[in-house]
Amino acid sequence: MNKITILHNEYPSFKEESAGFSVLIQIDSSKILFDTSLKNDVKLNAQQASISLTGLDYVILSHSHYDHTDGLKFLDFDQISHLLAHPDCFTPKFATHDGKEMYIGCPFYLPYLQREMDVILTTEPFWVIPEKMVFLGEIPRLNDFEAQNPLGYDEHHKQDFVMEDSAVVIKTSQGLAIISGCSHAGICNIVEYAKQICQENRIYMILGGFHLFEDHLIPPTVAYFQAQSITHLYPAHCLSDKAFIALQNIGGKRISTLETLQLP
Repeated sequence: MNKITILHNEYPSFKEESAGFSVLIQIDSSKILFDTSLKNDVKLNAQQASISLTGLDYVILSHSHYDHTDGLKFLDFDQISHLLAHPDCFTPKFATHDGKEMYIGCPFYLPYLQREMDVILTTEPFWVIPEKMVFLGEIPRLNDFEAQNPLGYDEHHKQDFVMEDSAVVIKTSQGLAIISGCSHAGICNIVEYAKQICQENRIYMILGGFHLFEDHLIPPTVAYFQAQSITHLYPAHCLSDKAFIALQNIGGKRISTLETLQLP
């Protein structure tokens, strides 16, 4: 049975202190954790639902930010066959909040993780399951309205455009199921690249973080989605209430932690 289980999503609206995103993807015999949320949310929620996090074929990180990588601290590395991410996912990242500098990146240095498990770093698309599921690598940023502003800075105080931000795509009999972590690359850019890499224009599902907090991004995003004939739209993590309402008006639905979505 092919399915996606939401292991953590802040609900019912974005609250930074409880933010985070993680899904468990089960396809055929493969077991893949996409993002690890914040703190021990994933571990506790999995225990609550009697979901085993042993025998993970892959842990895939969408990008470096702590609300997607912090949960690594609570996973058993002996139960992870491969860790997959963009190379920049382990670059130290910082932001200034209320006049104070904060570290907002991955909690582990790359050399440590490489000693603990097999780490695959790629900017190119990587087929996690041949011809069925792909990690997109670095997303081309081609439209003129998304991914225009930096978020924080690196250890050299260079502005950070979160170039490592990526997504995974599952090819189903009814089109593509696209799962994004935070969409710093732009959710529309992500969908376009997914269609290109998978050579498929049908969109069965878009699920995940859309990074829609700026009002001017909402109309072009809605217009783009309307042109795609999406079967299922699940705006989850990282968007304003105004953005969610706009997406709800075109069929978007809220998802909750421990909800399961079946794939065709």
